[in-house]
Amino acid sequence: QFVESGGGLVQPGGSLRLSCVVSGTMSDYYAIGWFRQAAEKERNWVSCISSSDASTYYTDSVKGRFTISRDNAKNTVYLQMNGLKYEDTGVYYCAPSYTDYERCYYYGMDNWDKGTLVTVSS
Repeated sequence: QFVESGGGLVQPGGSLRLSCVVSGTMSDYYAIGWFRQAAEKERNWVSCISSSDASTYYTDSVKGRFTISRDNAKNTVYLQMNGLKYEDTGVYYCAPSYTDYERCYYYGMDNWDKGTLVTVSS
């Protein structure tokens, strides 16, 4: 089970850093990804980081604003979010992932936890 934290209420243009403590070690997974779900919408991928070579991938709407990183010693993946916009609002989840070198997909997620809520509002 992965545990997310770091969400909160922030004004447009503000920043947040999300954390995801991974169950086991990074090498247990192909990649670790962040996904978000806005109210009454489907869950979409945001970013992921490869476990093998730390390659990173971002959905177009967050490129240049979000940065994913990892700390292997802490089994933690971070998502630094800058320049937040209203449309970034949603519940953010981390999950085991894989990539086709263009986008990220989650796997093995029969049950999702509560994630961490990010609200961008003035």
